[in-house]
Amino acid sequence: MDAVRVALLREVLAGTEWLGATRRFAGALRGSVVSHGGGLLLVGTPEYEPWHLAAHLVDEAAWSGMPELAPTLVRHDARPSDPAHLAVGLGRLEAARRGETLLVVAPGAPCAPLLERVSDARRAGATVLSLGPGRGELPAMAHEALAVPDGSELDLDTVQHLVSAAAGENALPPPPRGRRRFRDRVSRLAEHLTAPPPARW
Repeated sequence: MDAVRVALLREVLAGTEWLGATRRFAGALRGSVVSHGGGLLLVGTPEYEPWHLAAHLVDEAAWSGMPELAPTLVRHDARPSDPAHLAVGLGRLEAARRGETLLVVAPGAPCAPLLERVSDARRAGATVLSLGPGRGELPAMAHEALAVPDGSELDLDTVQHLVSAAAGENALPPPPRGRRRFRDRVSRLAEHLTAPPPARW
C-alpha cells in the first residue's frame, strides 16, 4: 500500500477509533526507538512473518530521516545461508537488552516458545510492543499493545500499514486542518520520484 492509498484509507477512517489508536501505538514505537538510538527487533509467529511491515518501516526510516525505525526482522526458520537481512534467528531475542525495542506481530495467540523469549527480553530490559491479539499473555506482558481481534473492521495487514505510516511522521504538533504535514510528505515524495535523473558529465 503506497502513501496515497494510506491517505485515502485515513479519510475513510476519519471519525473512527482506528486513526487515534494507530497513531498512539506508532508514537510509542517511535518514541522508544528514537530515544534509545535504534535497536528495533521485529518478530512474528512461525506461521506469520511481518515481511511487509519490515519493508514499510525501512521505507519510513529513509523518508522521515529517522534511521532508528529500520527494524531487524527476526525469523523463526532463518538459515545461515539466507541473505544477511533474512538470516537473523530467534537467538537474537535471547540477546535483547535494555534500550532495545521488541515489536511482536501476531494474528493470534503466539506459541509458548516465542512467549518465553519475549518474556526473557522484557526481563532483560527491552521495551515490548504487541500488535495483534487483544487478550492473552502477549498483550499482558507488552508495555504497549494495539489489539486487532478477529472480526475487526480492519485486518492486521491494514493496521500495520497505518502504524508504519504514522511512525514515520514527525512528532511536531499537527498544523491547522490536520492533514497538511502528511500531504507535504506525499508531495515531496512525488517530486522526488518524478524528478529527472542528475546529469552525468
